[in-house]
Amino acid sequence: MNFFRRLYDWTLNLSRHPRAPWWLGGLSAAESVFFPIPPDIMLAPMVLVRPHRWWKLALLTTVTSVLGGLVGYALGYWLLDLALPMIERMGKLHAYETASAWFERYGFWAMFLAGLTPIPFKVFTVSAGAAHLALVPFMVGSVVGRGMRFFLVAGLARLLGPAFEQHLLRYIDLIGWVMLALVAIGLIWLM
Repeated sequence: MNFFRRLYDWTLNLSRHPRAPWWLGGLSAAESVFFPIPPDIMLAPMVLVRPHRWWKLALLTTVTSVLGGLVGYALGYWLLDLALPMIERMGKLHAYETASAWFERYGFWAMFLAGLTPIPFKVFTVSAGAAHLALVPFMVGSVVGRGMRFFLVAGLARLLGPAFEQHLLRYIDLIGWVMLALVAIGLIWLM
C-alpha cells in the first residue's frame, strides 16, 4: 500500500540529480500523451530541493506539458480515421460525438479546465485532436490551465516548504490511488 510513498522517495532522490530538469520535462511531456503519473509528483520535490528555481521549474513543466499535449492532439487528429470504426463497433460513437460537440462548443474552456484539474490531461489532448478542436483554443487553454496548475503547485511548495512536504507525505498514497483511478475512468470513458 506504500507504493506511492516509495515512488515519492524515488522521485525526491531523482530531484537532486543534476539532470533532474530533463527528467521533469520528459515526464511532463509524456504525461500529456500516455504516461499515468502527473508531473506534480516530481515538480513539488524539485521545488523543495531548489526553492530559488521554483518559477523556472513551473515554466519548464508547463512548456513541456503543452508540447506533449500537441503530440497527443496530433495522435487524436491524424489517427482518428483508424480508431473511428473501432469506436463505432464498441458502441461509443455517441460518446465521441458528444465529446466533439463539447470541444466545439467550449473550446478554450474545455482545455483550460482539463489543464487545471487532476483529470488525466492525455484524455483531453487526444480527444481534442480527434474532435478537431481548433489549434488556437487548444493551445491557449492548455497554456493557461497547465500554467496555473503548475505555478500553483510550485508556488505552494516554495511558500510552504517542508510543511508542504509533510502534508503531501501524509496523503501521498491516497492522492496516488485517486490519480490512478482517474486514469482508469478516463480510459474506460474513451472505450
